[in-house]
Amino acid sequence: MLRERGRQLLRRIFTPALGARCLALGLALLLALPVFSLPGSALGEELVELGGWNREKIEGLLAEAGRIPEPGEKIEFISAAFLDTPYLADTLIGSAQTAEVLVLRLDAVDCFTFLDYVEALRRAADFSGFKEALRRIRYRDGRVDFFSRHHFFSEWAAANSDHLQRVTELVGGAGARRAKKRLNAKGDGTAYLPGYPVREREITFIPPEAIDSSVLERLRSGDYVGIYSPLPGLDVSHTGIVVKRGGQVLLRHASSSSRLKKVVDQELSSYLAGSKGLVVYRPGGP
Repeated sequence: MLRERGRQLLRRIFTPALGARCLALGLALLLALPVFSLPGSALGEELVELGGWNREKIEGLLAEAGRIPEPGEKIEFISAAFLDTPYLADTLIGSAQTAEVLVLRLDAVDCFTFLDYVEALRRAADFSGFKEALRRIRYRDGRVDFFSRHHFFSEWAAANSDHLQRVTELVGGAGARRAKKRLNAKGDGTAYLPGYPVREREITFIPPEAIDSSVLERLRSGDYVGIYSPLPGLDVSHTGIVVKRGGQVLLRHASSSSRLKKVVDQELSSYLAGSKGLVVYRPGGP
């Protein structure tokens, strides 16, 4: 899973920092950006675009979510507020040559920033806490820097292991498999993200032939899932959230499909279509 880097901004609202990336849809999106500068961004600038949200709406949602003790149910509740939010790639700003900016955009999300915002809201009690949680979830040690950004789903989960549990093997049972990956290294030896280091990681996944009714039964609402990628250098190709409702197992995700282009619920088994594997992380902790 690669976070895509911002190229176009609809509106810019920069404020001083208060504290201190979806799939590869096409190779063109993964090329290095032209070098440009954002004055002061290296010192912790922010881009905040709330769209139809405002501070009061966010804190109202957090107040309601705070009454839900179970982490998965809380994630299901919070993520429902994003249904029909437009899909938009390339919202994050920064590269090996370009200063990083902390981006908080609720007007449009991709499949990975959607998870960022939901998980940050899960851990927050107010708007300031939301921004601080986002910074720590998206970046290693909360440092807003391109090289500290969690570009891959598995490194995002590993860095947030106090709040997320690796449960792929538990859910997949005997059918789960492991693969050693050199994240960011293409099969031809070049990098998906120029300038970003290659990181070795073992990925546990459930192959498509092993995803049966018992696997679906072991999934829980609020589980974060990635669609496993067999390609060298990638861990997953898409991410979403499991929602179990009325006997159905749904995938809540920011869809890039031309007929959708928004956050939707789709039946998980239909989405997988017998050809896609799963990586599963379960929310826990405070």
